[in-house]
Order: sequence, then structure tokens, then C-alpha cells
Amino acid sequence: MAEALVEGQDTETTGAMAADERHADIYGEDGAVRSAFLAQIGAAVADRDTLTLKREVGDLHQSELGDLIEALHPEQRRALVELLGSDFDFSALTEVDEAIRLDIVDNLPNEQIAQAVQELDSDDAVYILEDLDREDQDEILSQLPFTERIRLRRALDYPEETAGRRMQTEFVAVPPFWTVGQTIDYMREDNNLPDRFSQIFVIDPSFKLVGAVDLDQILRAKRAVKVEDIMRETRHAIPATMDQEEAAREFEQYNLLSAAVVDENERLVGVLTIDDVVDVIQQEAEEDIMRMGGVGDEELSDTVLATSRSRVPWLLVNLLTAFLAAAVIGLFDRTIEHIVALAVLMPIVAGMGGNAGSQTMTVTVRALATRDLDIYNAARIVRRELGVGFINGIVFAVLIGTVAGIWFHNANLGGIIAAAMIINMFAAALAGILIPLVLDRLKIDPAVASAVFVTTVTDVVGFFAFLGLATWWFSIR
Repeated sequence: MAEALVEGQDTETTGAMAADERHADIYGEDGAVRSAFLAQIGAAVADRDTLTLKREVGDLHQSELGDLIEALHPEQRRALVELLGSDFDFSALTEVDEAIRLDIVDNLPNEQIAQAVQELDSDDAVYILEDLDREDQDEILSQLPFTERIRLRRALDYPEETAGRRMQTEFVAVPPFWTVGQTIDYMREDNNLPDRFSQIFVIDPSFKLVGAVDLDQILRAKRAVKVEDIMRETRHAIPATMDQEEAAREFEQYNLLSAAVVDENERLVGVLTIDDVVDVIQQEAEEDIMRMGGVGDEELSDTVLATSRSRVPWLLVNLLTAFLAAAVIGLFDRTIEHIVALAVLMPIVAGMGGNAGSQTMTVTVRALATRDLDIYNAARIVRRELGVGFINGIVFAVLIGTVAGIWFHNANLGGIIAAAMIINMFAAALAGILIPLVLDRLKIDPAVASAVFVTTVTDVVGFFAFLGLATWWFSIR
């Protein structure tokens, strides 16, 4: 027995070492696919060397194959999929950008897609099919077995970015009167079990969810024990129409590994697993970051024209706000003519206010997304951020005022920029928290619209405070 254990450990160690070596062959120290590996695959594609491709690509994990596909030239991607044929792992398409996935799928016959979909988990199949138009979806689904066709169509009919779209329709469900022994025998004999699962769901005759049993409980219980005696009530069933971000928050809050997905009649329709939720969290985080930068759903694989077109709207908005800031400066043109040093120092006031506002805004948007900030604690958080803005304003006012006074040999100018700095840092903190709160209250995504408004406030207040104080102090008419 001991010898068998040692032999098994040696086999696992050897396998792990081989996997590490294989990974090192594919990826460089920077985490990118090695150019030598790309060149090797590219040459095999050019020579239509199917044997080499199957040898080099056949054992890749779906994420590794996805990285390879993204690194290849578009024509090489299509040729690679064509040459591998049925040996191509279609689950890798769930790891690539949407534009790349569409480019590959659009160049494949629906018959090949239908054949591949049958080999995939339902959540991966939906991930690929949802990018296609309804006509292509129906043609592909028509070639699938009836049960699988109904499951996938039901998932595709749920709105985008909902739990119903991300769920897996393969699950294990048993009636409450079954014994543990019957449940184990059923799982041994069923050829359509999910690849991985941690829960067995308990349902009534109408398929309504009654409860759930963890797999480890089944393994520990005696065969004669009834499932209803060891099951627990399901408290965290997720409606199929729930937004995927809300579902991910449920997993985070209750440390779930999987959760039942139910329809409007509380009937079990699928299961959401932690690997799907991790993908959702990553997707939502990427979307928030991109939106805060005003670039929407842009991807690296998009064309130059598509990328340019997606960025233009927010650049136009920024242009309008820039004209507003310029108009404020125009009110004090005579002041700037008299004291040219003001033009040198203006960007400091606006820039520091903008950075301070962005810091507060980022914290606020994140707190709203995680539900750490709401109407009940908003007043306390506002007071906190105003205090931070005031203290930081004083610190940098002293620093910048001293530098400006020494630089231009003018203590009055140093005092003016110091006062303007305090005002603008305070305004930046106020805008950085109130603007996202107001937008969230108006059901507008604060991650999308906050930045442009916060920057406008800090620019306008900063320029007005600095130039206005200078005009008043030096009595310029």
C-alpha cells in the first residue's frame, strides 16, 4: 500500500514537472506567448502541417490555447481552427476577446459549430452561441439532440449579463424521499453528470427547489439514510433574471462555491459555479475600468476605425467641458496680462484638484459597486472625505505656496495660490463623492459619467478661485 502511494506521488511529481516545462516553452518571463513558439505554430499553419499542430497544440489547456489564438495573425487563427478540425478545443474560444471569437466562428460552417457545441459544457456553449444572430443560433440548435437544444435555447432566451446566461444547465437533482444509496447508484449509472459538481439539489415532482446536499455529506452518510434527512434548505437560490454582478456579489458575501438558479416559478433550471463567477468578476472589473476611461467595450482586437469611433463621444464631452474651463479663464484675461506668472501656476491648481477629485471618485465608485456606501452611511463618508480634502489642501497649500513665493519672489502670489489650493482640494473632495452618489441615485452608472463631471468641477473651481483671488488681491480692473 505504501509503495503504491509513493509510486502515485512520483507520478504526480513527474506530471507537474512536465507541465511546468511545457508552460515555460510557451510563455516567456513577461507572461506573453514566446515568439519562438508563435513562429513554430505559424510555420506549421503555413505548411498545413496538421501532425505538428496536433502535437504542439493538442495538449494545451484551454486558457493557453486562447492566449495562442489571440497572439496569432487573424488568417493564422482561422487556418489553425480549420486544420485541427474536430481536434480543436472550442472551449478555448471562451478565453479570447469577443471580436476574435466572432471572427473565428463566422468563418466556420454551422455543422462544425453544432458538433463542437455538443462536446462543451452548456455554459461554454452559450458563451459561444450568444454572439451569433438568432438565425444562425436556430440552425445550429436544430442539429442538436432535443433535450440539449431546449436547455441551450432556454439559456439563450434570458437577457444578456444575467445569471440565466452564465448558468450551467447540467446538474444533479434527486427527490427528497430517495436514500443516499439510491443517489450514489444513480450518479454511478448516469452518463450525463457534470464534469465537476459539489452539490446535489433536492426537488419536488414539479421540479421546484426544496433544498441541497453537499457531496461530502452524501459520502459520509449511510446508504439507508433519506436525502431529506440530511439536506439543508437552500437560502441562496439565484433568480435566472438576476444581473450577473448581483449574483457574483451573492457568492462573495456568502462564500459560495455553487448556487442553484431558479426561474420565476422557483423551479430549478441550472447551477452557477465559482469558475463562472470569477469570469464575471473579471469582466465587470474590466468594464468599470474601461468606462471610467471613456472607452466603453473596446478591445485590442478592434479595428482602428472601430476604436476611433468608440472613443469620439467622450472626447467630444471632454471638449465641451474644456471650453467651459476656457470661458472661466477668459473672464480674467486682464489679470493674466498684468501678472504673467498666474498662467504658469494655473495648471498646478487645476491639476492637483483633478488628481484629488479622481482619488475620491475612485474610492466612491468602488464603494458603491460593492454596496459599502449607501444612503445610510453617506453623510459620514462625505464628512470623512471633506476632512481628508481639507487636510491635504492645507498640506499642499503650504508646500506650493512656499515654492511659488520663492520662485517668483512674491509672497502675495504664494499666499494666493495656497488659498486657491485649499479651496480647490476641498471642492474636489466634495465633487468626488457627491457626483457619483447623485449619478447612482439617478440610475446612471457612476463609473461611466463621474470622471468628466469631477474634472470639470475641479478645473472651473480651481481657475476661478486662483484667478479670482488674484484679481481681488491685486485690485485689477
